Amino acid sequence: MALEAICGVDKLPFMQRFDALQTACNMQQLAAATSNFVNPYALMAPPFENPAVNLPKILQHCKLRMEFDHGTTTLGFKYQGGVILCADSRATSGQYIGSQTMRKIVELNAYMLGTLAGGAADCVYWDRVLARECRLHELRYRRRMSVDAAARMMCNITTEYKGMGLSMGMMLAGCDAEGSKLIYVDSEGMRSHGSVFSVGSGSPYALGVLDTGYRWNLTDEAAYDLARRAIYHATSKDAYSGGMVRLYHITDKGWRNISNTDCHDLHDQFCGMQPPPPIGPGFEPPGTSSKAQAWNELKLRKHEVQAQMEAVTTEKANKHP
Repeated sequence: MALEAICGVDKLPFMQRFDALQTACNMQQLAAATSNFVNPYALMAPPFENPAVNLPKILQHCKLRMEFDHGTTTLGFKYQGGVILCADSRATSGQYIGSQTMRKIVELNAYMLGTLAGGAADCVYWDRVLARECRLHELRYRRRMSVDAAARMMCNITTEYKGMGLSMGMMLAGCDAEGSKLIYVDSEGMRSHGSVFSVGSGSPYALGVLDTGYRWNLTDEAAYDLARRAIYHATSKDAYSGGMVRLYHITDKGWRNISNTDCHDLHDQFCGMQPPPPIGPGFEPPGTSSKAQAWNELKLRKHEVQAQMEAVTTEKANKHP
């Protein structure tokens, strides 16, 4: 046995015991499955083509039910005071609420944030990879990674895994040498700069509020109120959104966590029980312009004249049948 060990013969497969061969095989499979620990871009792909298309067919053939439904509401907008990011905290899987404390705004570095929308596993994993790359960039080049560079990196990643079933829609927001930036990146490889974005199943409701109240010269408090209001109305209409409303403000001095408010508290703030405003000829709603008021008075006078004419006509018809 000593001579075999010296010559290396004991390492040949036919000289090893069965349990040693099985252990070596298991270690090899484990190394292949966890290769992303060494290289985060080397993910183990499913053993068939077009996973996004073929996986539902395989599940249907095996009579297995797997819910991929997900929902969220995240928003971001730029204004004169920087960038605002706001998101809910509910994580769902179909009809099941998995968590009410999900952090959907990720702190990439002291000057840049990212949001999560889509598959929680995909978003969390790639945001962690991006945070790692931001830190390595700072150590190598002694300066922060720009928001555009981070967006290009995520766009390259999503393009590489396009068609693999990746589900992700994220916003990257931050301040760099060129000023405030807000960029949207999704799993189809799309990268878009903009001033107002909302991503998730509740985004139509949030965009309705943003389109009504957004303007560039908002004050900080008005911007905070607008973001909370938009997310609250989305959570009240979308069953997949809810929990806490987290609000962040990004300036050239870095990001700040402004508030983490429960949706129930926002309901008391925005939709408290108030008596309906009176409606009548003498009532002028707040913000009514002078032209609208004059038009309303003219219309009322016209109705009064028509009513008097009808009364006179009816009286004459009764006197002379």
